[in-house]
Amino acid sequence: MRARDLAQEFPTVQESADALQASRTMAESGRPGLVVLDAAGRARTILPGSQVLRFAIPRYVQEDPRLCRVYDEKTADELFGQLSGKSVRDLLPDADDHAELPVVDADATSIEVAAVMARMRSPLAVVQDGDTILGVITVSRLLRALLPEENPAP
Repeated sequence: MRARDLAQEFPTVQESADALQASRTMAESGRPGLVVLDAAGRARTILPGSQVLRFAIPRYVQEDPRLCRVYDEKTADELFGQLSGKSVRDLLPDADDHAELPVVDADATSIEVAAVMARMRSPLAVVQDGDTILGVITVSRLLRALLPEENPAP
């Protein structure tokens, strides 16, 4: 099976877009991330939901999760309010951390897609035909295509 056959429509966002709205788009679409586009509309990187969490949760709490218990619900809500007024670009890690994008050609085989995702430890791969984004392949969709069917017991 080719990448073009596995690609699904997927939400994209400009790197200059509002971070809070982008996070809402991610949550409402039920997707684990968003494809971030540069000013020219080309895929630049993936914004995973985990990166939104890393931005909102203070580093000292990430390093010592026991500190989470001192936050009440109102304070927790305020942590995510700090996304307001920030851009998607502000949420992205340093350039060195996302220099390579998990992109595959539309004619790539499912094993080629799997190899890219495995090497980059990415749950998503962007499928492109030239400069045109055809969609995204999620790891769950790829696994459904690759895993053997279950044989019912006789």
